[in-house]
Amino acid sequence: MTWTVVAKKDFRDAIQSRALWALVSVFVLLSVLSSYAYVEVPQLFGEPAGATFGGLVFFTVGLTSLFVPLAAIVVCYKSLAGERELGSIKLLLSLPTTRLHVYAGKTIGRAAVLAFGLGVGLLVGLGFGAVLLGTVAVVPIVLFLVATLGFAAAYASIMVGLSATTGSTTRATTLALGFFVVFELFWDVVPVAILYVVNGFALPTSMPDWIFPVMQVSPSSAYFSTVVTLLPDLAGSVGAGGQAGIGVSPTEVEPFYVTPEIGVVVLVLWPLVGFLVGYMRFETADF
Repeated sequence: MTWTVVAKKDFRDAIQSRALWALVSVFVLLSVLSSYAYVEVPQLFGEPAGATFGGLVFFTVGLTSLFVPLAAIVVCYKSLAGERELGSIKLLLSLPTTRLHVYAGKTIGRAAVLAFGLGVGLLVGLGFGAVLLGTVAVVPIVLFLVATLGFAAAYASIMVGLSATTGSTTRATTLALGFFVVFELFWDVVPVAILYVVNGFALPTSMPDWIFPVMQVSPSSAYFSTVVTLLPDLAGSVGAGGQAGIGVSPTEVEPFYVTPEIGVVVLVLWPLVGFLVGYMRFETADF
């Protein structure tokens, strides 16, 4: 049994799950409602000059930055911990396969499930917003989807990796929620707190350059910078570039690690790190 067979079975099982369709329905609803709210009342979302397609894209980034981590936890936390807790992992590994194929199949299968739900929701939501605005930009939508599906793949790899470290779904849930709290809710505070302590319990008048790459460690921050990198014109039109470190004079030469491109590097590294760490623990686990 190869990893493709494991991935297809995982995806097929998920497609038959009511939980997946509930997840897709919730995201489609949220996506449509957020698009409607942004287009109809743009002043509430910092667009006094009126709604634009670029503004809609970056407004949607905020929704996906929160939805993807939470959806990944729901879809992935039991992927391997659940199999170990039920004992079905022994049956799976008794087939002509390897732990690497099982692990890779689980990761890719769960990433495909997440990408499916996310892709449907984004296409419906952005399509609805484009109809309301009376304009559509195909290339930005495609680039935005590429960045967002990369973000989803990163989170699927991280959550499957965490699930592989334990044989208890309770501990897997704790690890997944802990990762979300640390890296999505409090990570922006961490480098500032370090700087505050290092600077003698006072904030400096200007932030040092190392703050920016440290803040990019959060997957959602890296995702935002990736969208800015792929869509610099749209980011500039809505003032989102400055948040990702590109609000500098054209004559200034900034080091690479303070440009939004560093977010692309971080977003590529997260799934690799999640996969390698999780597989190393899964390979040496005693079932």
